[in-house]
Amino acid sequence: MKIGIIGAGQIGASLTRHYAKAGHKVKVTNASGIEKLRGLESETGAKAVLQGDVVNDVDALIISIPFIEIPRLAKALGHSIAANTIIIDTTNYYPIRDGRIEEIEKGMVESVWVSNHLSRTVVKVYNSILAGSLVQAGLPKGSKNRIALPVSGDIEKSKEAIASLVNDSGFDSLDIGKLSDSWRQQPGAPIYCTDLNLSQLKHNLDRAQIDTLPARRDLALQFILKQDSARWLDWWKECVSNNRVVNETDLGK
Repeated sequence: MKIGIIGAGQIGASLTRHYAKAGHKVKVTNASGIEKLRGLESETGAKAVLQGDVVNDVDALIISIPFIEIPRLAKALGHSIAANTIIIDTTNYYPIRDGRIEEIEKGMVESVWVSNHLSRTVVKVYNSILAGSLVQAGLPKGSKNRIALPVSGDIEKSKEAIASLVNDSGFDSLDIGKLSDSWRQQPGAPIYCTDLNLSQLKHNLDRAQIDTLPARRDLALQFILKQDSARWLDWWKECVSNNRVVNETDLGK
């Protein structure tokens, strides 16, 4: 598959590595200049390109940038994304970083907001896994206790294609419904960054309560704010454990 990735932070760079290793043709861009991507390019064989080029001739386009940057990106891209390109949204809304967005605060589902700005439907996935888990916890298909990731979207064929990419990155996937259902994988939900296997993920899906998400999101965030962001690979397991407690995740299945 030909894949474009916008954003080379912890998630974007990790996906670049996974997809390139799996044999996909990957190109990646960032906001701080492609010269800073030369190391990743040399390591993976992915191609560092300008933002205007990353959307050209790709089957899937992954957006992995801060949530608040979505309107700017939408304006910059305009209508340059081909109609048959699947757009993957990995973003999450955090008011402490993004500022208060009234539409979200009033109940709009985060990926619906993203889709509205892009004027294209998106597939929501990879937002519910920590970068440390993405880097270190992937396992071959069929492995016991392989982490499963929720996938939401309105186009079945798109979700099926993305499920194969999730598998290639080392994880199982579970279609949890339409894009409007993706609130169940937003921060504060029992399946958000809690590293569940497929059975546990299915068990916890209907335990999410939309009105409790913001409070649990902000409570779980307190753990991260106390950590050294430069040493994220040192504390991600503790963060998963904290999320399980705060989000009231049931590990009994």
